[in-house]
Amino acid sequence: MRHLSPSLAAAAPREASPPRAARALSPITGAGPQIPSVAMAARSQAWQFAAALVFFHGSEYVLAAAFHGRRNVTATSLLISKQYVLAMSFAMLEHLTEALLFPELKEYWFVSHVGILMVIIGEVIRKLAVVTAGRSFTHVIRIHYEDQHKLITNGVYRFMRHPGYSGFLIWAVGTQVMLCNPVSTVAFILVLWRFFSKRIPYP
Repeated sequence: MRHLSPSLAAAAPREASPPRAARALSPITGAGPQIPSVAMAARSQAWQFAAALVFFHGSEYVLAAAFHGRRNVTATSLLISKQYVLAMSFAMLEHLTEALLFPELKEYWFVSHVGILMVIIGEVIRKLAVVTAGRSFTHVIRIHYEDQHKLITNGVYRFMRHPGYSGFLIWAVGTQVMLCNPVSTVAFILVLWRFFSKRIPYP
C-alpha cells in the first residue's frame, strides 16, 4: 500500500465541504418526507374555512335559541340548505383541485388574509344585526305581523338598512377570498347579489 509523503498529501486536492448554512438547510436523512410550503398553505386555508363555517352556523343557532327559545328553533336556524351545501362543496372541490394542479395559486397570503378580514367583518356585522334586532330578527321571512316585530333603527341599523344580509354577503364572499378561490369568489358574488335583490323587496 502506497503512502503519500506529507508534502504530496498537502498538495493533493480535497473535496470542498459544504458551507455551514448549506448544511443547515439540507434535508435531514431519516426525517421523513418534507411537507411543501404550498401544501401547508392550502391546508391552513382549509382549516380556517372549516372554523369559519362552524362558528358562523353554531352562533346563528345559539342566538336564535336565546331570542326565540329552543322550542321555536329548528334546523332552519342553522341556515343550511341544499343549495348552500352544494355551493360550499363546490368551493372545497375548487380549492382542492387548484391546490393540486395550480399550487402557486394558494400562495397569495395577502389575498388570503384579506379574506380572513372580510370573514371577521361580515361576522361582526351579522351578529350585531341579530343582537340589536333581538326577537324581531328571524331566519324565515314573515308575511304576517307579529307582536314582537318592530322597526329597528338603532345600533348597526342606523348605518345600513339590511346589516344581516350585508354581513352574510361579506362573510360568504370572504370565505372564498380566504381560500384564494377565483371561480367561487365570482360565483358567490353573483349568486348572493341576485338572491338578496329578490329577497329584500319581498312583500
